[in-house]
Amino acid sequence: MTDRDAQRVDVRREGHVLVVSMRRENRRNAVDRAMADALDAALNLLDDDDDLWVGVLTGTATVFCAGSDLTAGGDYVTERGGEYGVVRRRRRTPLIAAVEGPALGGGLEIVLACDLVVAGAGARFGLPEVTIGVVPTCGALFRGPRALPLNLARELILVGDPFDARRAYEAGLVNVLAESGGALDAALALAERICRNAPSAVRACLAAVDDAVAPAADAAGWQATATALDAIRDSADAAEGVRAFLEKRPPAWTGR
Repeated sequence: MTDRDAQRVDVRREGHVLVVSMRRENRRNAVDRAMADALDAALNLLDDDDDLWVGVLTGTATVFCAGSDLTAGGDYVTERGGEYGVVRRRRRTPLIAAVEGPALGGGLEIVLACDLVVAGAGARFGLPEVTIGVVPTCGALFRGPRALPLNLARELILVGDPFDARRAYEAGLVNVLAESGGALDAALALAERICRNAPSAVRACLAAVDDAVAPAADAAGWQATATALDAIRDSADAAEGVRAFLEKRPPAWTGR
């Protein structure tokens, strides 16, 4: 393990705001066991410390997150946060995603698990799973259509091509569109605006919104995702897609 691999996540306080930064840039911030545990610990702190009122989750200047580290074999689930320590977490404290560069696959699913999104102009959002013969398993199949117009969500899921920050902003996924390199500063400014409000009221409102839109829909969404995963789990295409990706060659699909 290199020194860069050892420091997966950086955590710092700025007043009542906790900034959590993924720092595995040499692997495009792909999430493995160590990064999932580090993210889980940071978000546990965010929710358990009454003096923290807002969280900001970001990557590096060039990449937000490329999703799962395929060499991790799916070992990135935590007890409290679920996938990546983020995706199934029931939070009481608002979390803002500050996105520079690509947020792809599980990286976009992390964004969809946040409450607000700030993006630099060079950010890109995508779900490339179908291009390697697999399916999104961390919430995008139901959170995508919830956060985006249905046909745009279908395009992301079925085509696999990413779209840029401007389109994401115009579609309503991104709350604040910043200049390239300005996402974190803009997210901190948004966090400070939230911090002007009573934290008890903010937490109560967040809980009410989550109770209104999430529980029943999420349960059905996770079941639909499990059904989609079962449909391709042992398929020849899934095995070929992942193998071709790791071997850096075009896949040879068979439809089986």
